[in-house]
Amino acid sequence: MRALPHGPRTPRSLLGALLLALATVAAVLAAAPAAHADTLVCEQYGSTTIQGRYVVQNNRWGTSAPQCVTATDSGFRVTQADGAVPTNGAPKSYPSVFNGCHYTNCSPGTNLPAQVSGIASAPSSISYGFVGSAVYNASYDIWLDPTPKKNGVNRTEIMIWLNKVGPIQPIGSQAGTASVGGRTWQVWRGSNGSNDVISFVAPSAVVSWSFDVMDFVRNTIARGMAQNNWYLTSVQAGFEPWQNGAGLAVNSFSSTVNLGTPGTGSPGAPGEPVTACEVAYATNVWSDGFTADVTVANTGSTPVDSWTLSFTLPSGQRVTNAWNATVSGPTGAVPATGLAHSARVAAGASQTFGFQGTYSGTFSKPSGFSLNGARCA
Repeated sequence: MRALPHGPRTPRSLLGALLLALATVAAVLAAAPAAHADTLVCEQYGSTTIQGRYVVQNNRWGTSAPQCVTATDSGFRVTQADGAVPTNGAPKSYPSVFNGCHYTNCSPGTNLPAQVSGIASAPSSISYGFVGSAVYNASYDIWLDPTPKKNGVNRTEIMIWLNKVGPIQPIGSQAGTASVGGRTWQVWRGSNGSNDVISFVAPSAVVSWSFDVMDFVRNTIARGMAQNNWYLTSVQAGFEPWQNGAGLAVNSFSSTVNLGTPGTGSPGAPGEPVTACEVAYATNVWSDGFTADVTVANTGSTPVDSWTLSFTLPSGQRVTNAWNATVSGPTGAVPATGLAHSARVAAGASQTFGFQGTYSGTFSKPSGFSLNGARCA
C-alpha cells in the first residue's frame, strides 16, 4: 500500500513547528552550563572568589608598579605585571589562589585554621601555565602558627617551588635534600625577619601535580620548625615575580582539608573504607592501547565541589588524551580533576570522564581510588 504524499503545510502547522523548535532550543540552553565571566582584579590587595570556595588575590605587596590578575572559573592568570625589583631581594608580589585565611580574608566554607594533630590529609592539585619572558618562581605558600591565627604573619612559612626562572633563590641557605611526596627536593632554611621559612625546590619544572600538603607539614615538624599542636591556617598557590610576569597562569587549583586521624588519608580509623563515593572503571582494551570510562558517584548527603579523583596507573600504562576532565600525568599517579562545567558532584549524582592510553605487558586496572583525599568504595 503506497503512502499518500504529504500536502502543503498550513500556517497553523508551520506555527506549531516553529514553537516546537523554539522549545527545543530553550531546553538545550537551560541544560547547558552557565558561563562565568572572568573577573579582573587590579587593586593592590584586591581579591575575588572562584568555585564558591577559593580566594584569588592580586597581593601586590613589594612594588608600586601596576599589576592585574584575571580570575577564571578554575584559577587565574596574570594579565599585567609591570616593573622589576632586584633579584637579590624580595619579589614584588604574590598573585595567588588560596584555601584558608590570609590577613582576615577567609575563603568561603573553609575549615582552616585547623590543628595539625586533627588533620587526616590535605590533598591539593595544581596545573600551571608558564612564560619565558619573566623572572619568577611558581610556588605553594603554606602557613603554620601556634595559634588559630586569621590575621597577620604566621610563625612558619612552607614554600614549595615547582618552577624557578632566572637568577633567584629561596630565603636562607640550602640545608640538604629530601624526598617528600614521591619527589626529591632541595631544602632551604632561613628567616625573613618576620617568620621562619623552609623551601622545597624542585630540580626541574613541575607543570602539574597532585599531592598531600600534610607530607610537607610533617617533614617541617620533623625538622623542629613547627609542632603537632600548631595550626594550618592557609594553603596558597601562585607566583612570586621579580621581573615582568604577564601571562603566568594557574589553570586549575584544588585544596581540601580532611579532619580526622592523621595519616589515614581520610576521617576515621586506618584502613576503614569511605563509602561516600563509588567509582566504576570500564575499559576497552586492544593489543597495545585502551580507553577507560570512569564514573564517580557521590553516595553521600552533601555535594562534592571541585573534585579530584586520585589513582595510580599500573606500570607500563600511559595516558595520551582525556575528555570531560583534566587528567594529569601521563604515567604513575594521574589525578583527574573536573572541568568548570563538571566540577560539582551533587549528592546522589555522578560525573563521568574518560581517557585513552597505551600499555605494555599485561593490562590491569588501578586498584584504588580516592575523591578529594577520601577513599572510595
